Amino acid sequence: MNITIITVGKPQLSFAQKGIAEYMKRLSRFEKITIYHVKENSKTDEIIIKHIGRSWCIVLDEQGTEYSSHQLSELFENHKNQSNNIALVVGGPDGHSDIIRNRADSLWSLSKLTFPHDVAVMIMLEAIYRAATINAGHPYHRD
Repeated sequence: MNITIITVGKPQLSFAQKGIAEYMKRLSRFEKITIYHVKENSKTDEIIIKHIGRSWCIVLDEQGTEYSSHQLSELFENHKNQSNNIALVVGGPDGHSDIIRNRADSLWSLSKLTFPHDVAVMIMLEAIYRAATINAGHPYHRD
């Protein structure tokens, strides 16, 4: 399974950049993962749709479903078993356009709290890493 992360804008907070790099490195042991940072302009939606391609698409959205770590691991495992690639999209400060939201196969809310964009990307990557370790039987996650 390939995982594609698409973010609107590049992370600016240095601690978040380090965290994102760390979780990308950790995840690469379990999955092929690619991250694209898309500039916000008139072609943003078009570029995001291109990067999603035929992947099963999860859009981070405050109206989305909140998952436990085990539920997220099951979601990823189900799509891995179906040979689906997964694309995850993190919007900019104003969220997503209707075009992107309508393309989503699923909406995921990290929390009822609001996070800065950079922190949201880092938290999302940690959650994906945790799900991957659960599926691999790795002891990172503790119940």
